[in-house]
Amino acid sequence: MTQKVIIFDFDGTIADTVDALVSLANSLATEFGYAQITPEELVILRNLTSREIFKYSGIPLFKIPFLLKKVKRELKNKIPELKPIVGIREALVELKDNGNRLGIITSNSKGNVKEFLEINNLDSLFEFIHTGVTIFGKTTIINNVLRQKQIKTEEVIYVGDETRDIEASKKAHIKVIGVTWGFNSEEALLKQNPDYLLHHPHELVEVIRNIS
Repeated sequence: MTQKVIIFDFDGTIADTVDALVSLANSLATEFGYAQITPEELVILRNLTSREIFKYSGIPLFKIPFLLKKVKRELKNKIPELKPIVGIREALVELKDNGNRLGIITSNSKGNVKEFLEINNLDSLFEFIHTGVTIFGKTTIINNVLRQKQIKTEEVIYVGDETRDIEASKKAHIKVIGVTWGFNSEEALLKQNPDYLLHHPHELVEVIRNIS
């Protein structure tokens, strides 16, 4: 079996953080000048790209980096109560046992990710964690990681739950698996034409095994 490098998004893909992030966004709404997210609006937002979400919310672009920084800082307090996506632990262990290299690229903070992985006994599975403030995409971070680690694009598979994960992976010329258990809806993910679209973590092992 050919060894693959599987890079995961964190929020919504490994960690079940969507509800916590929506709660934090609502708690910061007044400070940053946008309306709180109702359950009805969340359905709408799940069908939008990152750019469309910020346009919909009306948040001025210059405020977005400050908002993201505060969300990450506030999320730190919730890390101990967050859980992995149901079924992802078993999939990660099997992928690792099959000889694959696992890593994480996220716009969350490295401290938050490391604490979550340690609490949930997942830290030994990942070879690297790379973070960066990426409002609309992760292409630059992906390219930097591949260069630093001397990884060929044909060896890499990216796994993410948002449209921006798919968009960034395509720009970086790597295969991408969209997953429907995180933030964006199946409909929104399909519009970005991922190489694969999965509905449950147990599908990851078989699909990745069959990617040549």
